[in-house]
Amino acid sequence: MSQTLEILHVPDCPNVAPMLAHLRQVTDLPITTHEISTTSDAAAAGMSGSPTLLVNGVDVFADRGQPADGPACRIYRDEHGAVVPVPSVAQLRQALATAELTAWRDRTHPHDLAEQAVHRAILRAFVDTGRPPVHRDLDPVTEGSGRSTTEILAALHDLDAIRLDRAGRIAVAYPFSATPTRHRVWIGGGVVVYAMCAVDALGIAAMLGGPTRIESADATTGQPIAVTMAAGRTSWSPTAAVVFLSAKAGSGPSATCCCDDVNFFADETTARNWAAHQEFSGQILTQADAEALGTRLFGTLLAPASHPATYRG
Repeated sequence: MSQTLEILHVPDCPNVAPMLAHLRQVTDLPITTHEISTTSDAAAAGMSGSPTLLVNGVDVFADRGQPADGPACRIYRDEHGAVVPVPSVAQLRQALATAELTAWRDRTHPHDLAEQAVHRAILRAFVDTGRPPVHRDLDPVTEGSGRSTTEILAALHDLDAIRLDRAGRIAVAYPFSATPTRHRVWIGGGVVVYAMCAVDALGIAAMLGGPTRIESADATTGQPIAVTMAAGRTSWSPTAAVVFLSAKAGSGPSATCCCDDVNFFADETTARNWAAHQEFSGQILTQADAEALGTRLFGTLLAPASHPATYRG
């Protein structure tokens, strides 16, 4: 599914042209513009200052800079914190990449109630035990649904909500891996789990609403990297650490197309060197952007449901 790009702006906004020029360096997708002149129309359209870029109907810079309300000039800040009239080319490239990844992962969320219950039961098993459940653990959850556990697991696999191995066992339930990866995560209660990638690891704290500690390593140098998330505060070591987001995200099952390429790095230089050596394209995410992406992808996966899973581990 292609992204939809729309620029909301006030009449004669001088910053529409530079926004379009920057976007043309990032994408060849069609871009529509929508002129807005009243506060009520701005609120209805989701405009927070002019120009506002909507990607798939979402303001992708909603939490950045100091946006104005309604039909007024919008203030952005570039990568260095300087006030600018529009986002930089690099910021737009990253925003479109993360929006595409978010939309892609959103499409993997099950809508069927039985599938939702099984999915949550699998995630809860990882949280409680550090391991995936086996089929018999999930049979009480699927009982009465009119579908077998095997059938529902296959449906979740087809969605890419989970991945099954050749024997039909649960190998992945994003953000968790049933086998060790370079991203080890300590959950507050003492359970140790493995995350599929750096962004997945960062999303676990948001998903659980509790403290975690990530221990990983720079994919180039092997330098240890740790991220502690507790009480709404995050501590990164080293302090210059970043995350590389592969451009292959969205091109197939996450486990095979991009998870190995989404890693922590001690700093931007090692991330660039690794990507160049591997001939990977993608984006370097700041710590704040990587945390925000993890939250967007996984923050609601264990949110209360009207038909909660009955699995207890």
